[in-house]
Amino acid sequence: MKNIAIFASGNGTNAERIARYFVDDASVNISLILSNNPNAGVLQRAEKLGITTYVFDRQTLNKSNDIVSMLEDLEIDLIVLAGFLWLIPQNILESYPNKIINIHPALLPKYGGKGMYGHHVHDAVINSGDSVSGITIHYVNEKYDDGQIILQKEVAVTKSDTAETLARKIHNLEYDFFPKVIEEILKK
Repeated sequence: MKNIAIFASGNGTNAERIARYFVDDASVNISLILSNNPNAGVLQRAEKLGITTYVFDRQTLNKSNDIVSMLEDLEIDLIVLAGFLWLIPQNILESYPNKIINIHPALLPKYGGKGMYGHHVHDAVINSGDSVSGITIHYVNEKYDDGQIILQKEVAVTKSDTAETLARKIHNLEYDFFPKVIEEILKK
């Protein structure tokens, strides 16, 4: 069995989609959902799905090995960042080389980096006048949105799009492709 840990900071729609995608697959288990936000919607979603959760602070993430120990105890094979807004510290990167992936709501390298998440990304795309946007699924390294790209998918940006309508288009791409990419990585 392949065990997945999902890190999320917000509402958790991608985390829920991933969990539901694998619900009937006996070879994959969403073992844990971790969040830095005790009020994150992802925690309620995880509870409804019967997935164990763990809430941590910056000190626990960056100044201890508690999370690495927990992930190792659960025999985690892949870490998935699904709307997680903090950098992953070196101890986790070293323990899980090429085993941490992220999804970004734009076509990297454009519109990436610290502070570029959610509506900030979509506002930037709309304000730039770009005719396409999309998603980037990539491996995680020590910098925001900088790791090796696994997959990019585009969507048209029309003159009538707003940040909200673009976000809906992007979410549809995320929901369609993120679980499939995870599945492919787990087969390797």
